[in-house]
Amino acid sequence: MPNSERFPLTLAHTAATLYYLHDATQAEIAERLGTSRATVSRLLREARDRGLVRIEVLPLPVEDTPELAERLRTGLGLQQVTLCPATSAAHVAEAVSPTVGAVLSEVGLHPGDVLLVSSGRTVHEIAERELPALPGVVVAPMVGGQDEPEAWYQTNEITRRIAVGVGGTPRFLHAPAFPGHALRRSLVEDPEFQRFEQLWHGARCALMGVGAPPLRRESIPGFVPTEQEPLRRAVGDVVSRFYDADGVEVSYAGADRLIAIPLAVLREVPVRIAVAYGDLKVPSIVAGARGGCFTHLVTDPATASGLLTLLEEQ
Repeated sequence: MPNSERFPLTLAHTAATLYYLHDATQAEIAERLGTSRATVSRLLREARDRGLVRIEVLPLPVEDTPELAERLRTGLGLQQVTLCPATSAAHVAEAVSPTVGAVLSEVGLHPGDVLLVSSGRTVHEIAERELPALPGVVVAPMVGGQDEPEAWYQTNEITRRIAVGVGGTPRFLHAPAFPGHALRRSLVEDPEFQRFEQLWHGARCALMGVGAPPLRRESIPGFVPTEQEPLRRAVGDVVSRFYDADGVEVSYAGADRLIAIPLAVLREVPVRIAVAYGDLKVPSIVAGARGGCFTHLVTDPATASGLLTLLEEQ
């Protein structure tokens, strides 16, 4: 319908309010507005087209959540799997964040304990939401900063937000994620950087996202050489360290320049919480669990079902 023939927005809004919020029939609305049922049908369609009404289709019910979580925990060989409430794909981030907060509360972090955090879209979204009180906890990044415009690559800012959210103390890593060889040599010889590295070795807990296969991601740091053959077999990453389907780290030319916690050091952290969801990340999560990158997983029921399906097929 051309714009000149559109109904007044207020009329479409009234019809939508009566129909969707007050359960009025189209016949009742037509009588109240002094118009025909056909016109009411057009009003409702226009309300949807013009963004006044949002219709959400929820996922199909899944099996009992505790049983699903336990099956997945056993299948992945993890210490704990925690599922957020079932919701649509568009709202998983909102549902996951409180669940992550509950898991962090259960870790038993005390003042002075070190909580490591990764960069990435998922952890960035968690940092912007309500977090549990963990007073005195030291929060530190696991990877250097990245020269990218997206907020989820700014590791120090994510660290600061999480520290504010939990009532802790941030420690910043003043280093790029992928420096040149000369700068990297200078960094690793710097006493301040060496003191920062001790936070990685003495950490009590780590919170990280899981990256999707690098060749299928919508957003990836510019320093990642996706054209290199080794990365073509990578199925995922944590803290910008890529791994194959068996969870074995994938090396590539220049990988020795990366400023990020080594996977061997990460595996020494007692509690390692991965937060990941979505069909695209299913193989990434399975491989990361195989590689011992994390001990705990927070995800949603739909992704959990997909993970179990993949495990059964392998």
